[in-house]
Amino acid sequence: MSKYDIIVLGSGPGGYVTAIRASQLGFKTAIVEKESLGGVCLNWGCIPTKALLKSAQVFEYLKHASDYGLKVKDAEHDFDAVVKRSRGVADGMSNGVKFLMKKNKIDVIEGYGKIKPGKKVDVEGTEYSADHIIIATGARSRELPSLPQDGKKVIGYRKAMTLEKQPKKMIVVGSGAIGVEFAYFYNSMGTEVTIVEYMPKIVPVEDDEVSKQLERSFKKSGIKIKTSAEVTSVDTSGTGVKATVKTKKGEEVLEADIVLSAVGIKSNIENIGLEDVGIAVDRDKILVNDYYQTNIPGYYAIGDVTPGQALAHVASAEGILCVEKIAGLHVEALDYGNIPGCTYCSPEVASVGLTEAQAKEQGYDIKVGKFPFSASGKASAGGNKDGFVKVIFDAKYGEWLGCHMIGAGVTDMIAEAVLGRKLETTGHEVLKAVHPHPTMSEAVMEAVADAYDEVIHL
Repeated sequence: MSKYDIIVLGSGPGGYVTAIRASQLGFKTAIVEKESLGGVCLNWGCIPTKALLKSAQVFEYLKHASDYGLKVKDAEHDFDAVVKRSRGVADGMSNGVKFLMKKNKIDVIEGYGKIKPGKKVDVEGTEYSADHIIIATGARSRELPSLPQDGKKVIGYRKAMTLEKQPKKMIVVGSGAIGVEFAYFYNSMGTEVTIVEYMPKIVPVEDDEVSKQLERSFKKSGIKIKTSAEVTSVDTSGTGVKATVKTKKGEEVLEADIVLSAVGIKSNIENIGLEDVGIAVDRDKILVNDYYQTNIPGYYAIGDVTPGQALAHVASAEGILCVEKIAGLHVEALDYGNIPGCTYCSPEVASVGLTEAQAKEQGYDIKVGKFPFSASGKASAGGNKDGFVKVIFDAKYGEWLGCHMIGAGVTDMIAEAVLGRKLETTGHEVLKAVHPHPTMSEAVMEAVADAYDEVIHL
């Protein structure tokens, strides 16, 4: 039986990052993967979807070339080539993880792994043991009873990336990050898209003003949106699919070629041996402490299988913290209130901290500032004036409570707010940090200035 210091079950952005950090700390490490290195994120999620979205963005530029004083005759897209490029990007990233495993001398054990009592992992009949076993098996598309996925007419995000034929009409159920990203992609490619969202607003976890702006931008681009609506049944017996949608006004039937179910994810905790070991779970989440230890010594869990936010960067941070604690380093528990969220449709959405509504609910006396990109020189020059930056500060102590952005490239800007909040900066300190001109990031400084009645360009 092969013996390791640490075995990681799953090689997504939680698992492979954990394995690399463990190796850096001197642990003899192995990682178990049943499919492709990089997990869902690199192969079927974060990375290939961004490749699809980039193709959509470039196509949008071509269609609006005249806005930039350029002439492009009859811009066309090749749907198969777009999908092929996306798969090529994903394959390249997976191969990159393979290189990192070799570089860091991490053994890759291919096959389906199950944990066993006595700190053992069984991989299709072969047993391995370790002093520490870290579960990082991720999640998959959630299925609703009223919306069973057949992989043909009712699909999840994975199939949405590799459709053989572009649908003429698509219904997207759910408007979280996955739903709105695919809605933007297919709409840009020419598919007629309708979003059905159960909550009263799209991207429901975001600040109200951000949700309203995205809805305006989407409707302007031709996407139909139905909020406070629910798909109660689907009929796939005909050539297409008919979805019965319940709204405040009553029921209606929508027809499309494809229904994309984007109603969230479900943790992959079945059939991995949790019951055999006696690891405690709550619904579909493994219960852990601040250092990702389960109730059974020597077994840990990180990423989407735990109660924290189901985001790639969260899984990576959790894994690093977990192995550093195992190594005896001084670590601080992760601050889940300072985790950035990013959505990569167009316009992009990025946020961190409290929304305005949450800040008021928690009893803060707040200062709110907002700067629209329509007043930004860089945004005007780039032809991307939709959106704004919104900041929320505690009026008493100047604490940066939240930052919410919607617009071109804002997912690359949100880290300023994350770092500022981590360092406990105040609004006045942000104002005195000189921002380069002309940039989109100036909008952060200007929004803060607006909160303190010092805004220059409004």
